[in-house]
Amino acid sequence: MIQNDGTEGTEQASTIEPFPLDRPGDSARVILRPIAGHDRDEFLGLTRASVDLHHPWMSMPTTADEFQTLLTRYDQSDEECLLVCLRDTGAIAGTVYINSIIRGRLQGGSIAYAAFAPTAGRGYMSEGLRLLLRHAFEELRLHRLEAQVQPGNTASLKLLRRHGFRQEGYSPDLLFIDGAWRDHERWAITAPMAGTRPTPPHHTQPAH
Repeated sequence: MIQNDGTEGTEQASTIEPFPLDRPGDSARVILRPIAGHDRDEFLGLTRASVDLHHPWMSMPTTADEFQTLLTRYDQSDEECLLVCLRDTGAIAGTVYINSIIRGRLQGGSIAYAAFAPTAGRGYMSEGLRLLLRHAFEELRLHRLEAQVQPGNTASLKLLRRHGFRQEGYSPDLLFIDGAWRDHERWAITAPMAGTRPTPPHHTQPAH
């Protein structure tokens, strides 16, 4: 169990298989790892420093209680919160999420991501998203990932285009953010589109 003070967070991280980090094409600058309780102080310091960067597109935890809520949510088999960390120092540069993983005939999930102000604009999140796609399609053996982005969030849309996502639609009043229901563009990518290594189907995928 992870306590509110975050002292036992390493237990959560140890239960997740480490990602293979040194295959050809891996980022030379960043790695992904699961968020854990011991990240609390660094994570909250970064979210507080990044409020202006994230507004009005998203709201992130800025208190210890909100951080604990985040840990509790992502301590589930159908949700993942991963930190984008600098390979040489371990410092956190951003965070990526896989939400609402559905198995069976869909084998899909929804992603979200956020850079942190101290290291924003240096390409770390682009490298982190590339690793996330590989993790989702090769390690988790998902088939499809979706992303919902507000139309004015040009930086986020540019990131999706760079990694091969295609726009599939537009949803008015999709998510409640910053005090109002916000319109979102819907983008998606599949494993073949991403060019990831073919893997056997997940055991929950039907044979027919």
